[in-house]
Amino acid sequence: MSPVLDHEKVFERAWVDLRFTRFALPSIDVNDVLARGYRTSEPLTFTRTMLWDMEVKKAWRPDLYIPHVVREGSADAWGLATEADGSDSFMRASQQRLWLDPEEYGLVLEETHRNHAHQKVTFIGGAEVPGRDGNILHAGTGQPLFHVEHAVGGEETRPLNLWRIVHLTERPDDRLIEVFTRIAGDVCLPEFIEIYIRIDLNIKLTRHDAA
Repeated sequence: MSPVLDHEKVFERAWVDLRFTRFALPSIDVNDVLARGYRTSEPLTFTRTMLWDMEVKKAWRPDLYIPHVVREGSADAWGLATEADGSDSFMRASQQRLWLDPEEYGLVLEETHRNHAHQKVTFIGGAEVPGRDGNILHAGTGQPLFHVEHAVGGEETRPLNLWRIVHLTERPDDRLIEVFTRIAGDVCLPEFIEIYIRIDLNIKLTRHDAA
């Protein structure tokens, strides 16, 4: 992992490149969705502090918080380094479902940066990186490389979940846009927030449509 990589600048440069395929999910008002779509075993006001705690943990252990995406037992993270401003960076590898062929998995390699001051996690996809043991790992070739930004917005008692992705394509790919348009239409909380409430907060959560 390169110690000089400016993850956020790399993401922003890719985001404005018109060749690439980008998508920003609508911001999710966590407590609004929670109130409209769920019952909880005890009163819960989800906070911005909780949402950032979840993002920090999910960045290191995606297999626990996004099991629908990451193959069980495939996630690894190493090379944690803390920077002068309090942010930290590390390398991450995991087998993830392909966006256009979700029955198949591919190895995704990501240089990861957690900006604690601005509550933003940036993942920069790479084709090859040195692994934990120094041997070179090679990313899967089943789909284009991509960068992702997870961020927290809103107020302490009305947090917003923010998410952007950009694929390094030769030209915008409408098939990928269709995938994320379907995801954007989901009226439930993202899987990782549901898991955090159940596991980290130890609060039972039931969708109204599952009652």
